[in-house]
Amino acid sequence: MHRIRTTDSDHGKKRQKKMDAISSKLYEIKFHEFVLFILEKKMGATRRTFLMDLARKKGFRVESELSNSVTHIVAENNSGSDVLAWLEAHKLETTAHFELLDVSWLIECMKVGKPVDTKGKYQLVESSIASANPDPNEGMLKIQSPAMNAISPYACQRRTTLNNHNQRFTDAFEILAKNYEFRENHGHCLTFLRATSVLKCLPFAIVSMKDAEGLPWIGDEVKGIMEEIIEDGQSLEVQAVLNDERYQAFKLFTSVFGVGLKTAEKWYRMGFRTLSKIQSDKSLKFTKMQKAGFLYYEDLISCVSKAEADAVSLIVKEAVWTFLPDALITITGGFRRGKEFGHDVDFLITSPGGEKEQVDQLLQKVTNLWEKQQFERDLRRYATHEKKMMLDNHALYDKTKRTFLKAESEEEIFSHLGLEYIEPWERNA
Repeated sequence: MHRIRTTDSDHGKKRQKKMDAISSKLYEIKFHEFVLFILEKKMGATRRTFLMDLARKKGFRVESELSNSVTHIVAENNSGSDVLAWLEAHKLETTAHFELLDVSWLIECMKVGKPVDTKGKYQLVESSIASANPDPNEGMLKIQSPAMNAISPYACQRRTTLNNHNQRFTDAFEILAKNYEFRENHGHCLTFLRATSVLKCLPFAIVSMKDAEGLPWIGDEVKGIMEEIIEDGQSLEVQAVLNDERYQAFKLFTSVFGVGLKTAEKWYRMGFRTLSKIQSDKSLKFTKMQKAGFLYYEDLISCVSKAEADAVSLIVKEAVWTFLPDALITITGGFRRGKEFGHDVDFLITSPGGEKEQVDQLLQKVTNLWEKQQFERDLRRYATHEKKMMLDNHALYDKTKRTFLKAESEEEIFSHLGLEYIEPWERNA
């Protein structure tokens, strides 16, 4: 515990306190023994505002300014010494008691819907320091924060694990997105894919529409579906899609390897509704891929386990290295992102060559390792709209400097774009 003395004489702080009072009236305070102050340092104003509002919605009292009433200071990507140095730099001297906690404590509270024990891994300072100007190196317990995803409109700025707390919504959105894809309505398809991506990154389950306030890509159409699911447990629109004959036929036809939307549309218009009828029709001609798709249909639609993927990887590596000893072989796709099961095993195989070739291969590798839904799409969109760069399967080009940017690792690609590096297992957007 620590002591601080603060002054809040300026009008800005008084105005903010008034806003806090209004906020406390809007949201019921359930946990009166906790008074939180969320540190903006290394977090940013937008993310801090979101976390403050979220904590208030969940029943916590949150102060916008550090005051004598604060009991817990929450920080992100800061050690205890970092926080104390910030307090000292801002002339905040001791008169009140407080605990220094990593933001992961607040995230865990959001998950379970109530305060969790502050002891142990969540503490940023191990021992009590009573001096007005403490030694920043004394008794510090440095912890790196497994921070909650910033709720950015770009998936490449959000950390998304496989732990989906909002599956009842995202399952419904994915059905609607698939239906719009079948109807080649790309705008509406993207609407629900973006909403799905946002909800998957949240470290808590949405139980009321207040929980979704301020989230990007949650527009009126999406909100309507969510409200229906919250109130009735299901969406009539989603149920109508699932019962739609066209949707069922397209989903079945496109499950065959080599069959796209144009072929599915053709077969549907010809009156086919089952695969057996299609296979038995002598007038139809199939491509080589479609023939293979029908021949190995059951195998291709069955799940592959991670153990099976690892076994296949050994076989592929042995075969490739027989002909290309210096080849780089990487499992990509879902298994690299941490999935235990998938429908296929994706590999990227490259053979190092000259310097330019190596750079091109690296960029090819990086863009292929990312999630094909929303993560890669938003990464390219971010490069274009935020950085005036162009990212594709072959190069990263700075349009302002008119030059191709070199890199030797994924981390350097993120660095060129000014993005925090996101591990593959956090790219399940």
